[in-house]
Amino acid sequence: MYHESFQGSHYEIGFRFGAALAEQGQSLLSHVPFPVTQERRDFARACVPAYREFFPEILEEIHGLAKGQHCDADALQAVLFSMYAIPPACACSCFAVSDGEHVLLGRNSDFIPALEELNTNAIYILSGPSHSFTGNTTAFVEMEDGVNECGLAVGLTSVYPVAKRPGFTAGLLLRFFLEKCRRTAEVMDCARRIPIASAQTFTVADAQGEIAVIECNSEKTAVIRPCGEQPFVCATNVFHAAEMQAQRNREVYTWESERRYATVTDTLRGCGGKMDVAAAKELLAGKHGFLCQYDRTSGTDTVWSVIYDLKGKAIYRAEGNPKRETFMEDNRFSFR
Repeated sequence: MYHESFQGSHYEIGFRFGAALAEQGQSLLSHVPFPVTQERRDFARACVPAYREFFPEILEEIHGLAKGQHCDADALQAVLFSMYAIPPACACSCFAVSDGEHVLLGRNSDFIPALEELNTNAIYILSGPSHSFTGNTTAFVEMEDGVNECGLAVGLTSVYPVAKRPGFTAGLLLRFFLEKCRRTAEVMDCARRIPIASAQTFTVADAQGEIAVIECNSEKTAVIRPCGEQPFVCATNVFHAAEMQAQRNREVYTWESERRYATVTDTLRGCGGKMDVAAAKELLAGKHGFLCQYDRTSGTDTVWSVIYDLKGKAIYRAEGNPKRETFMEDNRFSFR
């Protein structure tokens, strides 16, 4: 896993990153695990107005990145704006607990192991009206989980779409949340206001202890909160809210999604929704049932695992499958 630290405006960050890669002979577009088709270019072009209205800074970063890479910004947008909306795969597991003593968000990132050396952990210290944050990604610019300086943590799981329309895709919407929101309630409001292109869940937790799962796609948004019989939230790669059942694609393989969901729910029910960091590590490492025990030779695996401890202001990450790799505390990021 690469470790990057960025500081400055969005354009400056994009340009410096792109130029540094170019000096090393690295092209971002050469590592994209799907063809950049005309369909993706056309769809990305239709998404630009939504980003221009709600998140113009990200367009600046992409243009800076393209300048530094000596490549076409439209091609980078075709990758980023179609990702998740025109997907090749669906994976990942998330949960959040808030038991009075602990507020934790845990996530396993499941992806193609052949590309895991390109996975990136990044720290962004941004100028202008954006919160600093740290996050992890299998790609670039977009984020798949992270926490900001205010103690807001978000993790996504992709869901195979039954429909799409121009708007934000999962990883860029998650990054928007980290940059612009302080509380879980703000994330829920933004998810209802911003046009969404892809299908996904967002597991959200804040330092005040409010947790939720947002299930959303281009047509609907639903929020799942903790309740008496389930004092926690979790998500894998299918929708579970009653109002989202018509939005499920039941014909695609989702990397044992329901089996992983059962492992998380059964474990958290068994402990009454109470969990410390040590127990969270055990859950993510598959010690309570199937969660990360993929057959790596099939081209599937858990490529990192992370725990955001929002009361303890700490981050723990296993850079690889957590049944083999040790969780290490990352103390490079400063919370407020």
